[in-house]
Amino acid sequence: MSEFRVLILEDDAVIALDLETIVRCWTDATVTSCRSLKQARRALAGAYDLAFLDVDVADGKSYELAGDLKARSLPFAFVTGSDRRDAPAEFMDAAFISKPYDQRTIEKLVAAAGGGRRHP
Repeated sequence: MSEFRVLILEDDAVIALDLETIVRCWTDATVTSCRSLKQARRALAGAYDLAFLDVDVADGKSYELAGDLKARSLPFAFVTGSDRRDAPAEFMDAAFISKPYDQRTIEKLVAAAGGGRRHP
């Protein structure tokens, strides 16, 4: 089985660490956390299985990046305090998890993307 890789775009270090902890408790994933769109774009030169995106980060909004992920058929979810109604129409069907989020919601997305439980 190949390595499960998750990208987190979140400029709040505490939230990024919380998301990473949830993902790592659920699966043996390699997690890359980025605080900016610039860092995320560099990281995405590699292969990923799932991405969690905050909408508003220090250097802009993540909608363009999400469009790139959608074009690559890379599963992603917005994990944000932003209102879904403010998102571009092309993302109305995207997973949109409001902060504060429920751990089980994150776990379900990881499982749906192929990141199985580490422990039965």
